[in-house]
Amino acid sequence: MNYQSLGRSGLKISPLCLGTDNFANPTPEDECARMIDAALDGGLNFIDTANSYVKGECERIIGRALVRNGRRDDVVLATKVFYPTGPGPNDRGGSRRHILKSCEDSLRRLQTDRIDLYQTHRPSFDLPVEETLEALSDLVRQGKVLYIGGTTAPAWKVVESVLTSELKGLARPISEQTPYNLLDRRAENELVPMALAYGVGILPWAVLGMGVLAGRYPDGLRFPSDSRAALRGGIYSERVTPRGVETGKAFAEIAGRAGIPPARLAVLWAKSQPGVAAPIIGPRTLEQLRDLLPAAEMSLSPDVRQACDVLVPPGSAVANFHNSAPWMKMRIEP
Repeated sequence: MNYQSLGRSGLKISPLCLGTDNFANPTPEDECARMIDAALDGGLNFIDTANSYVKGECERIIGRALVRNGRRDDVVLATKVFYPTGPGPNDRGGSRRHILKSCEDSLRRLQTDRIDLYQTHRPSFDLPVEETLEALSDLVRQGKVLYIGGTTAPAWKVVESVLTSELKGLARPISEQTPYNLLDRRAENELVPMALAYGVGILPWAVLGMGVLAGRYPDGLRFPSDSRAALRGGIYSERVTPRGVETGKAFAEIAGRAGIPPARLAVLWAKSQPGVAAPIIGPRTLEQLRDLLPAAEMSLSPDVRQACDVLVPPGSAVANFHNSAPWMKMRIEP
């Protein structure tokens, strides 16, 4: 397994990250624990979660699993803060109060003494960036957090955080999660060049395109009952579009010619893009995880890369995976 530094840091991570958004919603805890064990046995050392997943239950499941298997020190453990954790006006966002309280709560649920990568789940446009960075920096000084990063921010906001941290001697973001897959390549226009220039590692999420790139929607927009689009609806179902489904079918043909399962090729494509540190895979089952793991040690051939570029040109999109980011003004025709 080829472990590499995350951004401009000494933190070594595996080429894939185990995402846990499906833990407890719908994956049962016993299978979640088996998935964590299988990921670690397969060489992955990077697990990502959030305090808002299933009202903190996802963190609890991970904490119990790592206590049971005794492998906490083998893991780069990442979680996030931003979304509401209660009904009050101070139970959300990137304020100092919310960050400090949320960190203590996450540490307790995860049953650990530190968070390896603490990420803002969304940028706070209503606050001075200094407030968020100073709170995160205090946690770093206390040893409760080792590194910090962000999620689903525009490139200018990431640069603001990086430059402010350097100017004021605060903790510097080392990573940025962003929606990035073959169906939505808009991250390549500004975010990826920014990341390459400033040493910020890109952690793509939704790399399977809501399962569209894995062939989950063979009947067009008829959602399988166990798909995320069917189970969660809302912004999730909006990401499955006619253009996207047709592109997914063409992608499956590319995968067939290459002799690679479509889901694995979707992960491999994301892993092979410039600036990407580790795609976040979010399997629902142990079987899905085992199907994706080989991508960690595979390389994307030039002919497959070119075929994908023809299918969806760099910087363009055929589906909107930025629909949870109000700052993205560009809309995609379905």
